[in-house]
Amino acid sequence: VQLQASGGGLVQAGDSLRLSCVTSGGTFINWDMGWFRQAPGKERQFVASITYTGLRTFYADSVKGRFTISRDNAKDTVALQMNFLKPDDTARYYCGAKSARLGPEAKPDYWGQGTQVTVSS
Repeated sequence: VQLQASGGGLVQAGDSLRLSCVTSGGTFINWDMGWFRQAPGKERQFVASITYTGLRTFYADSVKGRFTISRDNAKDTVALQMNFLKPDDTARYYCGAKSARLGPEAKPDYWGQGTQVTVSS
């Protein structure tokens, strides 16, 4: 199973970015999908997840109302739309897949390589 994340970059505070993660080698429609992030010197933390049906989404309090997770089961992709970015959002963002419920305490079975997001003030 491979997950390939893309879409990161250097932006200013208040800007938007859209991350995308393409999967291959597995059955995408069976997986909960999510995004985590890790800043230098900090632990990897949960950002958002979406159930395999796409009917339920979950967000960390720090991104609620600014970030939106979505999935396209026809294209085996999951996206993270990030609006009103803040310098505190600076981190490497990782997509993950899990064959069971994915959440802050239920880490993915599979990880992508990550994409860097840097937000300047």
